[in-house]
Amino acid sequence: MNQQVKCSTYSYRNIWKVAYPILISLVMEQMIGLTDTAFLGRVGEIELGASAIAIIYYMVLFMIGFGFSIGAQIIIGRRNGEGKFRETGKVFWNGLYFVLGLSGALILLSELFSPWMMKSMVSSAAIYDAALSYVRWRLPGMVFAFCTAMFRAFYIGTTQTKTLTFNSIVMVASNVIFNWILIFGKFGVPALGITGAAIGSSLAELVSLIFFIVYTRLSCDRKKYGLDKAARFEADELKSMMPVCTWTMIQHTISISTWLIFFLYIEHLGERALAVSNIARSVSGLLWVVLQAFASTCSTLVSNIIGEGHQNKVMSLVKRILKLSYGITSAMIILFCLFPEAVARIYTDIPGLISDSIPAMVVMLSSYFLAVGAQVFFLAVSGTGSTRTAFRLELIALAVYMAYCTVIIGIMKLDVAICWTAEHVYSGVLLACSWWYMRSGRWKNRSI
Repeated sequence: MNQQVKCSTYSYRNIWKVAYPILISLVMEQMIGLTDTAFLGRVGEIELGASAIAIIYYMVLFMIGFGFSIGAQIIIGRRNGEGKFRETGKVFWNGLYFVLGLSGALILLSELFSPWMMKSMVSSAAIYDAALSYVRWRLPGMVFAFCTAMFRAFYIGTTQTKTLTFNSIVMVASNVIFNWILIFGKFGVPALGITGAAIGSSLAELVSLIFFIVYTRLSCDRKKYGLDKAARFEADELKSMMPVCTWTMIQHTISISTWLIFFLYIEHLGERALAVSNIARSVSGLLWVVLQAFASTCSTLVSNIIGEGHQNKVMSLVKRILKLSYGITSAMIILFCLFPEAVARIYTDIPGLISDSIPAMVVMLSSYFLAVGAQVFFLAVSGTGSTRTAFRLELIALAVYMAYCTVIIGIMKLDVAICWTAEHVYSGVLLACSWWYMRSGRWKNRSI
């Protein structure tokens, strides 16, 4: 259960040993979004469209804490590679204290400002009411989600990724059950619709956290990693983490924020365009989890390898991960393109919505031929500890992306399928920038 991969050996087999539990866990967790979309697609088109806005709005806030955990993961990976195992526990504990305080602050601020922000962003009154209801009931789950993110950071950073598989299975099963009961009103519970989806997802986050706590107490070598007792808060330790974590926080938050802006642009094209884009987003999520599994593996193995002193093996590792990523995602793209109607039917049973969603879906799928390389190289940049550089590269890509979205959606108001070419623009720029930085070798001998 606690088997670790010696990262200086980077065969396809060893990469896969780290990647596949992350992949399974992410696929299973993606089922949460799939479940929400599929269930709400049976409730109504308004609820389906509103969930797109509400979920991404929540993700903007979630990415602040998740971004911090990614920075912590990089540091944990470096300390693990250096053989400083108890230091990984210090990073975990101080990170956990930080995200607990952060979640409380974000919930309070969101409760105060969400109604005003939603009102200013959304033109449809029906979409506004439904989206706000979701956000208000989803936010309490942020406490559990942030804590869970720190547990994930620890297990990925120490390459004990099998743990994630079991956790995700428990989480998804809980989410499906809770959502089915609360959305449609089963066992005497009133049918809560989109509100039920929010409550169900928050309860699933709680179940996930409980699993990690119990698993860590029973199966993890807590003494080895400094988890046998809660460490006291150390301001100096947290301060030493922030040069890495701050930039991953900002980068992840800005990245998802621009996606929110994309959907707000789409919302002004009409409720049907928003519902179509939500289906395309949900299908994209199935490919995204595969990509992120390998990209996250790339980040943690790069961090571990550098910690071991094997900087010369980094680019060879990245190339092997690219081959595995392209192999799996290409097969999925071909399969989805062959049966687009069947894929769309997962999310809705409205005939017109199914046919309208297919062109946007195909355009989105084609963007992944660029996205695979972009994300693997980009996460490799972060894995080197050069998180400030990663942030700058992301800003360049996002600036071009937003300019493109403003022109084709905000000004020209083109067809929703054409709007999704924005993903090609973003991934193309990010790929070029990240590849250049890794080839430059400027990241070598960087200490964190």
